[in-house]
Amino acid sequence: MSNPSAKYILALDLGTTGNRAFLFNHDGKIVGQAYKELTQYYPQPGWLEHDPQQIWQDTCWVMQTAVQQAGITATEIAAIGLTVQRETCLLWDKTTGQPLHPAIVWQDRRTAPLCNQLQEQGYAPEIYDRTGLVIDAYFSATKLKWLLDHTADKVDLGNVLAGTIDTWVLWNLTGGRVHATDDSNASRTMLFNLRSRQWDARLLDIFGIPAHLLPEVRPSLGLFGVTDAQLLGVEIPITAILGDQQAALFGQGCDRAGLIKCTYGTGCFLVAHTGAEIRRSPGQLVSTVAWTRADQTGAPEVGYALEGSMFTTGACIQWLRDGLKLIQTAAETEAMAAQVSDNGGVYFVPALSGLGAPHWDMSARGAFLGITGGAQREHLVRSVLEAIAYQVKEVVQAVDACSSTKVQRLKVDGGACNNNFLMQFQADVLGIPVERPVVRDVTVQGVAFAAGLASGFWQDYAALVNNRQSDRVFEPKAATAALENFTTWQKALSRAKSWAE
Repeated sequence: MSNPSAKYILALDLGTTGNRAFLFNHDGKIVGQAYKELTQYYPQPGWLEHDPQQIWQDTCWVMQTAVQQAGITATEIAAIGLTVQRETCLLWDKTTGQPLHPAIVWQDRRTAPLCNQLQEQGYAPEIYDRTGLVIDAYFSATKLKWLLDHTADKVDLGNVLAGTIDTWVLWNLTGGRVHATDDSNASRTMLFNLRSRQWDARLLDIFGIPAHLLPEVRPSLGLFGVTDAQLLGVEIPITAILGDQQAALFGQGCDRAGLIKCTYGTGCFLVAHTGAEIRRSPGQLVSTVAWTRADQTGAPEVGYALEGSMFTTGACIQWLRDGLKLIQTAAETEAMAAQVSDNGGVYFVPALSGLGAPHWDMSARGAFLGITGGAQREHLVRSVLEAIAYQVKEVVQAVDACSSTKVQRLKVDGGACNNNFLMQFQADVLGIPVERPVVRDVTVQGVAFAAGLASGFWQDYAALVNNRQSDRVFEPKAATAALENFTTWQKALSRAKSWAE
């Protein structure tokens, strides 16, 4: 699979708020990149959709732009790695290539009533046992059922394909030749059996989803196909697909049990590798596939992880900017939070899309509590940053509760980890060091590493990870007030739960 004349890996990061392409050279350095923001559609409160055609068109644009910006030719690209927002899913016509409906985004809450119904019918223990997931509108299964219920009468199901964003983009990259996904993305659908690593017939029956609609599940690191030559003028192998949080775990070098990272993106995702063992944390954290690859004999090597998914992190800051217009840029929140000595008694509940781990309350809603006449804009902004750190503290506590050894250090990445106030506050409330790398785009770096290793472009994973540089370690300071405020914040959280029932 190795191309001796190739000098670069092309990594695609198709996220919730935008789509990006990066080119990495042999030294693991970024030599070209491009970004395009993705339009968010809110047809009703609690609903969120993306235009699949826009995602595909923007993917083409960022690939071509990154190649042009780097001043290289596509023939110099050894392989492509693809990492995506997970759980977002769609249906499309395999003849026309047209989506049947906008993609339903992972944050979308429209299927909460169906999830509640499944819980009332007693399915939660069985679904958790088979998938490692809790019943929540976050995951893909209820979204796919909703899509089928709202489009099936208009189409011939024999001509329909289903998938998450990786599947949709892979299908388009390969000119409609490959309908596949990887284990890490499949494990987020609530249709995938963690032990057998196959679509679960019992779950397909519960959700009423025909098996033939679903993609083939392949190892995360391995050949998925080659690009249609018309896209970049040459066929390029696609050698890795990972969910975004698993890609960040890979990029942080967390490849064995006990290693942990937290990505501060649109949401906040804390993932702990658990080795070859499926570790369980009933009702709080989900069990998931970290990644899979074939060993020398062709047998699959499987790594699992525990994950705490917090739905609203960077999205809170984006809301302060675009919704409330309290700020003009995300960067200014750091200085604003530091302008006041405390939160002024104001607490924020970041439940703009319900609450994920460890609460799993689809009906919770965001709230500011404790507002008095003395509250200023700076107090509101600071309370949002504090709430992000408190969410992470809850999940670290849940990880500690199911392990004999407590978390000793937190590796961080993602856009919001640029905020020094937030990172220092995070270290203070956790009481452990928080380590931030020089390259914050660990998600795309991780899938580049995976694609390069799978294609033979690189040979040594440990060397790649060790070459990454640490930017700063935030050491914890005495935080009596912050810890006392954590208790008050939990009280605020309880007031916002079960709100939209």
